[in-house]
Amino acid sequence: MNPYRLYLVTDDQQDLATLKHVVQQAVAGGVTMVQVREKHGDIRAFIERARAVKVLLEGTGVALIINDRIDVALAVDADGVHLGQSDMPVELARQLIGKNKILGLSIEDENQLIIANSLPIDYIGLSAIFPTASKTNTKKHWGLEGLTMALRCTSLPIVAIGGINESNIPALCKTGVQGLAIVSAICHAQDPKAASANLLNLIQAASKSG
Repeated sequence: MNPYRLYLVTDDQQDLATLKHVVQQAVAGGVTMVQVREKHGDIRAFIERARAVKVLLEGTGVALIINDRIDVALAVDADGVHLGQSDMPVELARQLIGKNKILGLSIEDENQLIIANSLPIDYIGLSAIFPTASKTNTKKHWGLEGLTMALRCTSLPIVAIGGINESNIPALCKTGVQGLAIVSAICHAQDPKAASANLLNLIQAASKSG
């Protein structure tokens, strides 16, 4: 089972009750990994939200990834951490979380992509594939051509993120990308379970035909 296939990234603008509802429904619909992302700097609130998601994921086989914060990941004993380029160096993060936790890194340009091959990480988050309202400070948009190039340049699994929805999933999956990270198409769906199931079906169908 590919754990990166349908990778939910939570929306930090949603309150705790909405977050729990979205995650619970999304897991029921088939998401394979959940990253809790918080950008407000309130560590207590971050830990509270991460703990709530961890409880929901117990027994599901879906990994809990914490965005940016090693301290929060350790506090809740998450399955892994996803770091950005301005976060803690990945070598130090690996020492702190140990060799058995999942460690992901956001890659925003070709130079970072080449460096990533020698880092102690488990996967790459390639950002941003397409323009997206949920992340406005992106360096570049890779597009399908850039994603295809990136896949040729690394043996690490790549999770594509940025502007991904049902209209572009078939073309993305035909590149052979290992995972698709989704924010709005699940978090803002009226029915997160149905949205997740639909996206997973699209991924599976496109992967077979590709």
